[in-house]
Amino acid sequence: MSSRSRRWIGARGRETGTALLFLLPLFVLVVGLIIYPFYRAIWLSLTDKLVGYPERFVGLRNYIYLAQDDAFQQVIWNSLVFTMVSVALKVVTGLGMALVLNNVIRGRNFLRGLFLLPWITSTVIIALTWRWMFDAFPGRGFLNSFLLDVGLLSQPIAFMATPAGAMAAVIIANWWRAFPFFGVSFLAGMVSIPRELYEAASVDGAGSGRRFWHITLPGLKHVIIVTTLLSFILTINDFNIIYVMTRGGPGTATQVFATYSYQVAFNQLRWGRGVTISIFVVPILVVGIILISRYLLRDRR
Repeated sequence: MSSRSRRWIGARGRETGTALLFLLPLFVLVVGLIIYPFYRAIWLSLTDKLVGYPERFVGLRNYIYLAQDDAFQQVIWNSLVFTMVSVALKVVTGLGMALVLNNVIRGRNFLRGLFLLPWITSTVIIALTWRWMFDAFPGRGFLNSFLLDVGLLSQPIAFMATPAGAMAAVIIANWWRAFPFFGVSFLAGMVSIPRELYEAASVDGAGSGRRFWHITLPGLKHVIIVTTLLSFILTINDFNIIYVMTRGGPGTATQVFATYSYQVAFNQLRWGRGVTISIFVVPILVVGIILISRYLLRDRR
C-alpha cells in the first residue's frame, strides 16, 4: 500500500471517529429516553408485576385478560368518543375563530393573544374551573346558580353524576382549552392564501360560501390535516382534565386509556397490567405518526 493510500485511510478514520463522537450524545439520548423505556414497557406488559414483588413472565396473559374485560372495552369506547368529539369540535370552532379574526382589521393581534389564554393556562386550573362550573350545589356551581337565578331550572342538575353529563363536561373542558391552537393555526394558513384568488372569484360572481368552499378550504388542507392528526394523538393521551374533573367516574363512564392505566397501576398496584393498557394505544399513535410523516415528506417532494 502506498503512503498516499495510508494517509487517505488515516484521514477517513479520523473523520469517522469525529463523526461518531458527535453522534454519541444523540445515541445516548435515543437509547436512554426512547428505546430502553419502550423496551421496559413491553417487558412489563408480559409480566404480572405487582408492587413489592419481583416480575414473573406470563406471556400474553395481560392482553388476553384485557381483551375479555368489560371495563376495558368501555375504556376503549370512552377514549374514542372523547377523542373524536373533542377533535371535531376543535376543528369547527377553530375554523370559525380563524374566519372571524381574518376579517378583523384592527386589534387582530390583541384578539389573537386573548383567544390564546385558554391554551397557555395550566391544564389543572382549567379542569378545576370547569369542575366548579358544572358543580351541582346551588351557590357553588356556576351553571346551576345561573340557570336557577334566571328561572330555567327549579332544582339543580348534577351534571357530572350521570355518564352522559360527565362525558360532556370533560369534552367541553378539553375543547375549550385546545380550540385556540386550531384557530391560530388556521388563521396563519388563511393569511398565506393569495388575495388575488378571492378578488378573481368575486369578479366571477362567487359568493362568500363558494369562496370559502373552493378557495379557503383547499388552501387550509395541509394545516387541517396536520393539526387534526397532532390533536388526535394529544387528546387520546389526555390525563389531567379527566383525572381532576371526574377521576374516570361515575363508575367507568369517563375512564380513558391514561386514567384507567393509572388506576390499575397505582391504585390496584398491578404495574404489569397497567402498562399493558398503555401499550394498547401505541399502534394508534404509530399509525398517526406514520401518516403525519408520510404526508409531510410527500408535501416536501
